[in-house]
Amino acid sequence: MPSDDVLVAGLRAGDEETFACLLNGWSGSMLRLARTFVSTTASAEEVVQDTWLAVFQGIGRFEGRSSLQTWVYRILVNVARRRGTHEQRTVPWASLVPDEGPTVDPSRFRGADDQYPGGWRAFPERWPTTENEVLAHEVRATVAEAIEKLPPRQQVVLTLRDIDGQTADDVCALLGISTANQRVILHRARAAVRGHLERYFTTAGAES
Repeated sequence: MPSDDVLVAGLRAGDEETFACLLNGWSGSMLRLARTFVSTTASAEEVVQDTWLAVFQGIGRFEGRSSLQTWVYRILVNVARRRGTHEQRTVPWASLVPDEGPTVDPSRFRGADDQYPGGWRAFPERWPTTENEVLAHEVRATVAEAIEKLPPRQQVVLTLRDIDGQTADDVCALLGISTANQRVILHRARAAVRGHLERYFTTAGAES
């Protein structure tokens, strides 16, 4: 993705390639984020469209106090919340509280007397060991499937943090949640995806 200066200049100039770049890069996560505030996917798609329209109309007022992506996502959240309120479906992010109980079975972690206490125990034998394996099509599809199965809030937080590269502070500001809640949601999302991958590699190893 080009730098913010290049993207902003392109948007202000009405450059189609810049818009296509942003559309391809951000619309997927924007749709997932919008979907947590509204009742249908079609409504979320309209939120994304309205957001892009607002971005084009307001790009001249962008002052660079935050990243361009954070600015766009804040517009999205505002648009989505208004529509969600109209649909009487919005669940305030601020109302989220950490779930009770461990996210992962404690037996999966190394004990206090281990050389690396608290760390994960050994990965499955077929856990990928090279970049090429990690990037294999089947593995990517498995990761995508795992993310799609997450609860909406976990899906959004994981996408914003680990795929879009947003900082914890930005995500908290965007979603109106506390640092503790953001951390818990992200931890549970990562653990769920990791568990899904582990089951995949365990099964693959048994079948080979």
